[in-house]
Amino acid sequence: MSDHEQQLQVRQGRKKGGLITMPFIIANEAFEKVSSYGLLPNMILYLMQEYGMGLAGGTHVLFLWSAATNFMPVVGAFIADSYLGRFLAISLGSIISLLGMILIWLTAMIPKLRAPPCAGCKPASQAQLGVLYTSYALMSVGAGGIRSCSPGFGADQLDKRDDDSSNKRLLESYFSWYYAAASAAVLVSLTGIVYIQDHLGWKIGFAVPAALMFVSASLFLIASPLYVKYDVSTNLFSSFAHVIVASCTKWKVPFPSQSTGDKYYHHDKGSTHLVPTNKLRFLNKACIIRSHDEEVASDGSAVNPWRTCTVDQVEQLKSLIRIIPMWSTSIMMSVNSSQSTFQLVQAEAMDKHITRSFEIPAGSFNTFLVITMIVWLPIYDRGIIPVASKIYGKPVRLGVKLRMGIGLFFCGLSMVVAGVVEHVRRGRAIETMLLNNNTSEPVITMSAMWLIPQYVLQGVGEAFNVVGQLEFYYSEFPTSMASLAAALYWLGMAVANLLASGILSVVDDVTSKNGRTSWVTSDVNAARLDSYYWVLAALGFANVAYFVVCSFFYGPCSREVVKNEESKIEQDMSFEGRVVRRD
Repeated sequence: MSDHEQQLQVRQGRKKGGLITMPFIIANEAFEKVSSYGLLPNMILYLMQEYGMGLAGGTHVLFLWSAATNFMPVVGAFIADSYLGRFLAISLGSIISLLGMILIWLTAMIPKLRAPPCAGCKPASQAQLGVLYTSYALMSVGAGGIRSCSPGFGADQLDKRDDDSSNKRLLESYFSWYYAAASAAVLVSLTGIVYIQDHLGWKIGFAVPAALMFVSASLFLIASPLYVKYDVSTNLFSSFAHVIVASCTKWKVPFPSQSTGDKYYHHDKGSTHLVPTNKLRFLNKACIIRSHDEEVASDGSAVNPWRTCTVDQVEQLKSLIRIIPMWSTSIMMSVNSSQSTFQLVQAEAMDKHITRSFEIPAGSFNTFLVITMIVWLPIYDRGIIPVASKIYGKPVRLGVKLRMGIGLFFCGLSMVVAGVVEHVRRGRAIETMLLNNNTSEPVITMSAMWLIPQYVLQGVGEAFNVVGQLEFYYSEFPTSMASLAAALYWLGMAVANLLASGILSVVDDVTSKNGRTSWVTSDVNAARLDSYYWVLAALGFANVAYFVVCSFFYGPCSREVVKNEESKIEQDMSFEGRVVRRD
């Protein structure tokens, strides 16, 4: 069944889907995030205390786990869009993730699954580590199924794909609230779950995430009759390969004339695409028909899919290739948001007290970024946009690419502010040390509350960009590729982790040459974190310019093109009507 037939079937009798499904879908991923993110902060302590790992070894394990978790949504998206469908992928992901959480809870409950507690005993055995790593693998695989499909599956319940302004507004509101709920889940995990582990121990601290995941998976499956479920219409793995091979095989075949083109392009029955678009035109040869008798079977299918593809297949591959440059612009934003280690060192060197008796832990300042996103998204969605619409007397909506660009600008600005604050802090600390002739004691001369503005700017930037990303990918990809759309966000985070590590290594190597002190040395007063932040800011603003270029060459979004064409048709019909009445 083609995308067009699926959409028509849903629209003709839309008894399923709608807002009633949102709590089950959003809660499912929110609970998964509470569970997985809640396990991560203290996991290094668990590995050191219960498995005898060193700091470096444990950190390496957690890095690999995080990288795998961020990469698995890409694998999950291809499997969902090619074989399982989004509902089944989320269901299996929830169950697999639950099994992983139960397994890691069992490692806390059963002493034989951990290293001996005595000092000087042997570290964990290979079998014990095997159980631990299996739990990590299950949670990563489960997260891949949930995170890659939940955004698109939720949008499927709301999106009619027949496009009007109210439908666009509904999708924008959905992605905003979706990301706000995900951010709230991260906040809960970084506070509530971590608190439980610190005060009630590992047994209860691991049992709570498992219990939450069980409730989440159960509710999602119970609501199964309410969902709109699109069938898998194509195998993306083989489809992309078919297009590439067919276009290369036919590279000498001439293009048909525009007047007869639809007769010489192979397309599915009922497809909205009769001829391919002119963008990335070299791929169009994959769907050219040289001989109907030799290349098209009696049922309308291709005799050899490696030589003749459909227009829909060609357009699917085009949509992926065209989006890659736009996707790459958001990597730098994730690089800037991954600097929490240095920000923690900053906070440790500052006065963290709110009152005389209460201070904010240095590791908790990152929650200001999450809080900003949670607060800003409802304000924007339910405050700024409605007020602006009343002022202008018509619906106001910022374009999806504009929101992505605004987000990148705010993220670059946050690094400028971070550099300024660190420059002032470091200057005051060095001045105080020189006056007191004391370099051994820590010098605290500035309130850590000055770190909040950079977190706020970063939070607003991520709120604009990430929500824009999700809506952009979902809108530009065909329905059959919606899971891959969500996975691109997680792939960007995985690439950003590697890029951030590379930037840090380059800065460390360059600035430490000839015996000089590195900008990123562990001594925060001897380091030059301000200069490091300004390097990131420069890269961030260069990325904004790169985004503008990519946006220009990408052209208007697909739905903007549809809207413009519909407006022209309405104008033509209106003009013809006036001519008829005049006659």
